[in-house]
Amino acid sequence: MASASVITTPTSEPAAKGEQRGSESPTDPADKKDALVNHMDINVPEAEKRINGALNLHDFYTVYLIETKVTDSVWLSSQKPGSISRLGSLWRRYTEFEILHSYLSAVYPYIVLPPLPEKRVMFSWQKVATDTFDPDFVDRRRAGLENFLLRIASHPILSFNHQFLAFLQQEQGWQPDAKEHGYLQQFAESKLKSMIGLREVDKRFEQVKSYSNELQGNVTNLLRVRASLAERLYGIHKLHASYGRIFSEWSAVERDMGDGIQKAGHYFDTVAAGIDTALEEEELLADQLKEYLFFAGALNAVCCRQEMMQFQVERAQDLVQQHVTKLERVQQGKTSIMSRIFGTVDTDEFREERVSVLEQRIEEYKESVNSTVDQRDTFSKSALEDVKRFQEQKVIDLRETLASYIMLQMKVARKGLTTWTHIRDCLEGIK
Repeated sequence: MASASVITTPTSEPAAKGEQRGSESPTDPADKKDALVNHMDINVPEAEKRINGALNLHDFYTVYLIETKVTDSVWLSSQKPGSISRLGSLWRRYTEFEILHSYLSAVYPYIVLPPLPEKRVMFSWQKVATDTFDPDFVDRRRAGLENFLLRIASHPILSFNHQFLAFLQQEQGWQPDAKEHGYLQQFAESKLKSMIGLREVDKRFEQVKSYSNELQGNVTNLLRVRASLAERLYGIHKLHASYGRIFSEWSAVERDMGDGIQKAGHYFDTVAAGIDTALEEEELLADQLKEYLFFAGALNAVCCRQEMMQFQVERAQDLVQQHVTKLERVQQGKTSIMSRIFGTVDTDEFREERVSVLEQRIEEYKESVNSTVDQRDTFSKSALEDVKRFQEQKVIDLRETLASYIMLQMKVARKGLTTWTHIRDCLEGIK
């Protein structure tokens, strides 16, 4: 059974325990080194296929077992009574993981959110079916979901979200209110407003967006080449089974050479069979690269949210400018459209009233500008801090993944060298 990759917890970023209603404060003080993973073990050890209703035998779904174990009794005693149990286990569907992901995306828009594992097979080394109930695919998704939970539990801010804790240990009643948090509407707005041109662009986020696109392109190309190479390698190794069959048939007609040829044929079969395990291990490493393919999308999403906030700032500034223009027209004695149409003249009293109303609205809109600017700046600061945390974690993860890939290729090469040495000895031993 595949296992999730080991997550190294960052220790240099700010953390925040607890949460506020609706929107989180990105600058809450907390222990920078603390995260839920320091207090609790989280595992997704198995998956199970179930029938959705007794009458419809063709409607299946998969559930995943989440097991938690509190390892820090001091931390447990500091929690609200009844909120956390020392041991817990429950089953979750993939759609529930998606709800959790969407919720966290809305409540923590400035965080580079850990991605969920793929819903369909991508960059596979075999032409496999797209059956999401395939045991190998289900087990890889199980490992990916465990990694997703560990990523969140390792984050100094996300890990202490009360909704996440409820997801881990409450069978019912954990789901957030979509209307209350508005994450579906926020997602749609971010997609729409990120397409609108801005007068001012934050170069820092433009660099992050450019990097996310480059990261996505490079990882995509890397995965595509790896899949192509693995498929070709698989075909070459499987062709050696033909050598094994031919040598086995040949040994039957050779009286003096038979034993040596037969042994060589067995080693050719070993060459053909040995590639399966190696490529399965390689596929697990490819899943770790796929995670960063999806992380690139998470980076881009943070940049789109910053653009949305900049759009709100500029929209508020436009409202101020529009009312300033109106005020100047009124102060200059220019009549309103209705006055020009009906040939009437605005009285001084009416003009003063309009000036007063416009001045009041201008002040209100200026306050709105200041508020949106503060929100944008706070978001930008917190987002850039989390991007830095992400970059540090990325270096650790990809260095480990690529080093593991090299070690795997070396192991395969050594095993192949040993097998071919045996084949050579068998053929040299023929008398």
